[in-house]
Amino acid sequence: MARYLRQLPIDGIGAAGQQRLFDATVLVAGVGGLGGTVATHLAAAGVGRLLLTHEGPLELPDLNRQTLMSPDWLGHSRVACARAALHRFNPDVDVTAMDARLTDANALALVAQAQVAVSCRLNFEEREVLNRACIALGVPMIEAAMWGMEYTLTTIVPGQTPCLKCIFPAFPDWDHLGFPVLGAVPGALGSLAAAEVVKVITGMGTPLAGTLLHGDMGEMTFRRIRIRRRADCPACGAPTRGDE
Repeated sequence: MARYLRQLPIDGIGAAGQQRLFDATVLVAGVGGLGGTVATHLAAAGVGRLLLTHEGPLELPDLNRQTLMSPDWLGHSRVACARAALHRFNPDVDVTAMDARLTDANALALVAQAQVAVSCRLNFEEREVLNRACIALGVPMIEAAMWGMEYTLTTIVPGQTPCLKCIFPAFPDWDHLGFPVLGAVPGALGSLAAAEVVKVITGMGTPLAGTLLHGDMGEMTFRRIRIRRRADCPACGAPTRGDE
């Protein structure tokens, strides 16, 4: 417990909350600037097991935001490098790395191992896959997304809150615009997303369930937007495990 003494006095954590973190498994889908920050803070908080997914090698333009990485690792599997860095940072955390995209063929098996999943992928296709798997298994999902200087964050609780498809019925076509990013934005959002995970696991505080947080770091404006489930949502409109 000595490593975590500074967070134990926080209302809602304590020894019992810390034990819940030790016992928890969290799936982090995507370990770029956003997911890498999430994983780092979860390892720092003492989450017992992290499942990381990300496809492909580390490239030079990644280094403007991916502080978990090192220039020495260029060309190597990004998720394997993340696992190595997290193990050095906190060897007590069990980190499993999968160098692959999230698909309907592998998502259910991954989500079934986790108490919470965090959606940090660049593309909406993988986000939708994760959304479907979390709905099917009743696993809470932290949905964190950013583009340019803006970001959004919400906590999805199957059967209780809007799902990703409720919020974005038609996914934005961003691919042709590229991916503009300043490292401070995924860093800030990743910290907020990690805090949401800790809240869900320990029961402390009030997660962003049913609320979409929108931030614009260019203007330093922040809004809390109430969001509602859609009865006709093709993903969660029918009864799910969370409804039972």
